[in-house]
Amino acid sequence: MTTEFILRIFIAGLLGGAIGLEREYRAKEAGFRTHFLVSLGSGLFMILSAHGFSDVVINEATRHDVSRIAAQVVSGIGFIGAGCIIFQKHAVRGLTTAAGLWVAAAIGMAAGAGMYAIALAATFMVIVCLELMDFLHNHVFPQKHSNNEDNSDTDQPDNG
Repeated sequence: MTTEFILRIFIAGLLGGAIGLEREYRAKEAGFRTHFLVSLGSGLFMILSAHGFSDVVINEATRHDVSRIAAQVVSGIGFIGAGCIIFQKHAVRGLTTAAGLWVAAAIGMAAGAGMYAIALAATFMVIVCLELMDFLHNHVFPQKHSNNEDNSDTDQPDNG
């Protein structure tokens, strides 16, 4: 079972890191290391939540809720994400970074639960979304964003 758990956190870290590479390429505040660590940590918390307390069950009347740690990961990542969001020069910045960390945590939790296909599909969808929106902002609708150097983390309605 230990080998399976190591595989789970390895995949969680790799998938989170893939999102982080895209953010690193775009020179965003949270890049490869941050996304890798958030995803790996979330995967580890998911394993701990589901399997870490099985020896605590003393009798059939005692049960533990495996979702409690996982639920706290969501809150904790929300707190980290809030730290990424700033209001500067009448624009909100860092929303995409915060959302990226949030989804990296979810991907890590999915990998930690052994749901590799869902984790991989979500990673693919995140990267496609980030790249597609960057392409649209720079090539299809460049005049909308010409007065702002870095638009991928603002609160504009068509933001990715």
